[in-house]
Amino acid sequence: MLEFEGKKAVITGATRGIGKAITESLLAKGATVIGLYGGNHQAAETFAAACVQHGDRLRLHQLDVSNYQAVADFFVDFEAEFDTLDILVNNAGIRRDAVLAMMKEEDWRRVLDVNLTGGYNTAKFAVPLMMKQKYGRIVFITSPMGHLGFPGQSNYAASKAGQIGLMKSLSKEVAKRKITANCVSPGFISTDLIDDLPEVQMKEYKKLVPAGRFGTPAEVAEAVLFLCSDRAAYINGAVLEITGGL
Repeated sequence: MLEFEGKKAVITGATRGIGKAITESLLAKGATVIGLYGGNHQAAETFAAACVQHGDRLRLHQLDVSNYQAVADFFVDFEAEFDTLDILVNNAGIRRDAVLAMMKEEDWRRVLDVNLTGGYNTAKFAVPLMMKQKYGRIVFITSPMGHLGFPGQSNYAASKAGQIGLMKSLSKEVAKRKITANCVSPGFISTDLIDDLPEVQMKEYKKLVPAGRFGTPAEVAEAVLFLCSDRAAYINGAVLEITGGL
């Protein structure tokens, strides 16, 4: 029997990078995945074509997770079809880097809106569905930048630190209903989120990692799937770092 057979999962930022790897892994282990993506239709179409063997166990839906009403409407439709939800992975995230004194107000707000408020929006509507069955797994994809901080990433670091605080409080609110909330905190992972960094900066970042390399999305997905499994029933309110020793 596949470990996640019969489970229903909502993954944000599901069609690229870490979210894509998580979605692929859950599909391979039998889950039905409703993958949300922000606006890259080409990436979504390419991903859907690559997953055609999974049939209707993969559904892709364009959604701005920072839009409260859009998220509310999505979950109304979701509940009408599926009734309950087993897994929520809040993976959607963006960067808009600049030193604080030069950062545009709209860049500050947009990063916080997507990375942090987006997690609030989806968790708010996912929790009641999980409470109906007294079971659920919620994972936020955060970052070591939330406690390390890097120059030019005050908005990103603030959003990631906020995710941990959100998760810590949520984990205490839902524990009695057999719902867990945790964070996975990837370090430098080879995805398009960091591909736009200058080569010199990439080399400097790699020197910071004791493992001497960047991680892979598949390695992060392994950690997420563990926290989403029944084996992790007593892990709640935790931050699992996937950093190569950063």
